[in-house]
Amino acid sequence: MAKFLDTQGVSYFLGQLINNSKDKLYLISPYLQLNNQLKIALADKAKFRLDIVMIYGKVADLNPIDSEWLESTEDIKLLFHQDLHAKCYISESEAIVTSMNLYMFSQQNNVEMGIYVSKKDDEELFNSILKEADKIKRGSEHRRISIQKVPDTVDMPKQDFDNTSPNTQTSKNIVTDYSDSNFKSTSGLAKTIGTSSKHLFQVLQENGWIIKDDKSWVLTEIGEQHGGQMKSGQYGEYAAWPEEIFSEIFDLLD
Repeated sequence: MAKFLDTQGVSYFLGQLINNSKDKLYLISPYLQLNNQLKIALADKAKFRLDIVMIYGKVADLNPIDSEWLESTEDIKLLFHQDLHAKCYISESEAIVTSMNLYMFSQQNNVEMGIYVSKKDDEELFNSILKEADKIKRGSEHRRISIQKVPDTVDMPKQDFDNTSPNTQTSKNIVTDYSDSNFKSTSGLAKTIGTSSKHLFQVLQENGWIIKDDKSWVLTEIGEQHGGQMKSGQYGEYAAWPEEIFSEIFDLLD
C-alpha cells in the first residue's frame, strides 16, 4: 500500500531510498542543489557500481560547486530533459513521487507532499512509476556542464570560446554585462508577464533567488548569479531584473 508523506517524510524516505538502493537509482528533479549529506550518500553508492542517473531540467540552477562535483564523479550519469517538471526518486524496489525538488531550499523551507511506493507492497503501481521514469530517461540527453567562475574583483569583457580549440578548458570565466539592460522591479515584472506580485515574489523565494530581510526583499547569491541587482528607489532598495532573463523567470512560473 502506498504511503502519504509530508515534507519531513519525503526527506526521510528519500534518504532511506538512496541508502537502500542496490542496483538502480534514478533521481529525477527539474532543480538540483546538492547538500553535503546527499553528496556523501551518492559518492558511497557510486563505489558499488550502481546504475545512478540524475535527470534535471533547469540548466541555470546548477551552481559551480555542484557542477564541478558532478563532473568529477564519473559513476553518476547526468542527463538533461528540457520539458521536465516531474519529481520522482526511484530505486529497484522503492519509489517516491513528490512535489519536492532535489533542492536544498525546497527541503528546508517549502511545504511539500509525496507518495511512497514499495514494489513489495504494490508491484503494479511501482512498475507503472518505473515505466514512466524509464520513459523520461529515454527522452533525456547527455549535456556537458560548463562551469562558470566569476572573479570577485575585476570585471572581464565578454569572450567567445571555440569548443574545438585544443586549449579549451572545463572552467570558463564568463561575466555577463547588464550595464545597458532595461531593469524592472519584481512588481513591475509581474505586471508585464501577467501574474500577481505576491505570486512572483513567492516563486522567486521558493527558487532561492530572493529572501525576506525584515520587511524587505533582498537578493540571494543565486539571484545575483541570474542577473538580479539591488536598486534604490523612492521607498528604499528593491530587487530588479534585466530584460534578458525575463523568459527565464517566466519559466519558473510553469
